[in-house]
Amino acid sequence: MKPPILLKMTSPLGEGFEIPYHDFGPSTDTPAIAFVGGIHGNELNSVFILARLAAYLAPIAAGKKEGQKLLGRVVLIPAVNVIGMHTRDRQWPFDRTDINRMFPGYHLGETTQRIADAVFQKTKTAMTRIDIHASNLEIEELPQVRIYDTHPGTLASAKQFGLPAVIQCPVNKTAIATLLNAWMTLGGENFVIQAGMAGDLQVAACERVLKAFVRFLIQKNILSSTLESVEADAGAIEETTHTFGLQHTVSVVSEKAGLFVAQAILGRWMEQGDLLGVVYDGFDGRIRARIRAPISGLLTAMRRQALIYQGDLLARLQSRTPIAKGADTYLLGQGQ
Repeated sequence: MKPPILLKMTSPLGEGFEIPYHDFGPSTDTPAIAFVGGIHGNELNSVFILARLAAYLAPIAAGKKEGQKLLGRVVLIPAVNVIGMHTRDRQWPFDRTDINRMFPGYHLGETTQRIADAVFQKTKTAMTRIDIHASNLEIEELPQVRIYDTHPGTLASAKQFGLPAVIQCPVNKTAIATLLNAWMTLGGENFVIQAGMAGDLQVAACERVLKAFVRFLIQKNILSSTLESVEADAGAIEETTHTFGLQHTVSVVSEKAGLFVAQAILGRWMEQGDLLGVVYDGFDGRIRARIRAPISGLLTAMRRQALIYQGDLLARLQSRTPIAKGADTYLLGQGQ
């Protein structure tokens, strides 16, 4: 059966393009939850996660999974930037605009404004909304939940994903036209999931987020399922969750240019002084710097692009206790 179409538009040549989506559960109900991925065309993880989630939910919604039942309506938009996906382009290829700077959109506007409007209209009535991103082409992020309000209920819900880190962030005031900011004007619960890096799939990270979403649906009473059914289909989904704020965040930046080779494992708890990586001279191969953890903490981001300049971000750690130096600005620049 052909999936429903969020938006169909013509293109300069050929038959145009469509943005399909999934809509599971009672069609007369208000959506209990909405998931959005692929706003940036090079963030393949989000598309893969939501495609897998759709494959998981489809037979349940059809009543074909014994012991499992969908109790609420679930909307999934796996790939918003469908044209950018074809070339792994972060932006909309025709006019180089970032769709995540176009919200809430305008239904009579230019192409990306119309796309943003269609996404916003389809998701705005959901009680819970989730926007999925990777980092950029250089940094890999540990799967994490980011929340942007201080309501205790939001933090409690964020922990229900069971991902290793929940990070409380201020709203990025330099990028006010994001989907998250548009959602936040509506109330409800709004989350950003960061996982992996742009440009390719990090399958292990995708699997962790997929399992987290199944767990979240159960915790929210949107999905009724026996534990045995979930473990058989999606594997173990329990992780220890730690909560951090920007005051717990320390970015490690390079004091030398060269080629960076990571040595530490993303997601590990590091001790102060542990080796994170080595910077080599790109001409003669000598070691220019050994990069060590400046604090003890959870390694939540690691550089994967080797070529670095002075001042480039190499890693990010989250301390168990607040750091007196204050907020970390690099955290605001990733993903969205």
